[in-house]
Amino acid sequence: MIVILGATGTIGSALVKRLANLGVPARALSREPEKLCHQLGNWGGSTIEVATADASDPESMRRAFTGASQLFLAMSNSPRQIELETSIIHMAAEAGIEHIVKISSPAYDPSVPVAVAGWHQKIEMVLSESGLTHTVLRPYAFMQNLQRLAPNVVNQEVFYGCMGDAACNFIDCRDIADVAVEALTNREAAGHVYTLTGAEVFSYPQIADKLSTLLGKPIRYMNMDPEVLRRDLMEFGHMPPWLAAHVVEIQAMSVALPEKPTDTVKRLLGREPRALDAFLREHIDMFRQSNGSSRIVLS
Repeated sequence: MIVILGATGTIGSALVKRLANLGVPARALSREPEKLCHQLGNWGGSTIEVATADASDPESMRRAFTGASQLFLAMSNSPRQIELETSIIHMAAEAGIEHIVKISSPAYDPSVPVAVAGWHQKIEMVLSESGLTHTVLRPYAFMQNLQRLAPNVVNQEVFYGCMGDAACNFIDCRDIADVAVEALTNREAAGHVYTLTGAEVFSYPQIADKLSTLLGKPIRYMNMDPEVLRRDLMEFGHMPPWLAAHVVEIQAMSVALPEKPTDTVKRLLGREPRALDAFLREHIDMFRQSNGSSRIVLS
């Protein structure tokens, strides 16, 4: 039995669907199980169990681990990240979980510090000290987060950032989920650290050009001073200070440390990762009409 913590997230929901298609028994956790059942629809199948659990409620987590041997651990970034994930790792070990697949972040680099990456680094250390078999997935920017640009593109025909012409690694969350499935179902793939990207890197100006072509109208990328961007994210994007700082930090990292793709997805899955062009075509309707507020940038 595989316990899935983060089943309602972009990666977790894709993982549940893949495991259901494969007929692999899994227990998908949510604080709102009815909502999760509705989200899964017909994808749940006979092998997926939905259970009520909350990462901040130890008793609910202990119940969720009953009879399970593996844990998929994916939590939204938050200032409580280290506290919550560390607690979950300890409870999983006590409950007899043998293997944890953790969604992490690109490796922390002290020359260009990203606070959230530092949190994940500390959690990875806890995993290493736990004695459990663990697989760490370190994905770069999610293609799905590009959908957050839609309100700006629709309302202003522009989106914002502070990366200039720097290239950025993007990966489709469905590819991350597919790698997680491989680690959870293939013993030889478990127990490693994988850095995950798509097959190509792209700058924001290049993405603006791609959107312009697909939409048949000019879409601009506007580069901003990092501090101005941080303030805008809080004012217009209603982001908490820590998250606004994180967006600026990861964009600064892309500028300072040139990014390049890895071949990890292809090596593990035997196919090329999903392409950004295909992803934008698949979701282009979002960029034609949106009810969201403006002045949001991706995180």
